[in-house]
Amino acid sequence: MPVIPASTKTSLPQRLRARARANWPQLAAVHVRYQGQFAYVTVELTGGQQLPVMRLRYSGSAHRWSLATYRASNNSYEDQYWFSGTTEEALDFVCDVLISPITDWPHPSTEPSTPEGLVRFPR
Repeated sequence: MPVIPASTKTSLPQRLRARARANWPQLAAVHVRYQGQFAYVTVELTGGQQLPVMRLRYSGSAHRWSLATYRASNNSYEDQYWFSGTTEEALDFVCDVLISPITDWPHPSTEPSTPEGLVRFPR
């Protein structure tokens, strides 16, 4: 089991916070805590709510991690074996899935817009 070096424990949160600032204005902060070969990532929304979003497993290099996404239904993490991106891309993935639906939900009185190229079927 590889041990996460101190330099990686410093650089990982810096990279994730930079990505959050660039792509996710809904996030006030990104928190990372470590246990063994795992880095647990929690995001903080601008309203103060904190949400666990992912667990990264260190693979011996600052640029090689495996991803597990947080499952609130049973308070656990589910490995995403198919994922092969960077830690920053992992943050984008989990925020796309977990954060966008929370913060981008349309007002009930408005009709949701259809992204270009998609067809909206009548109800």
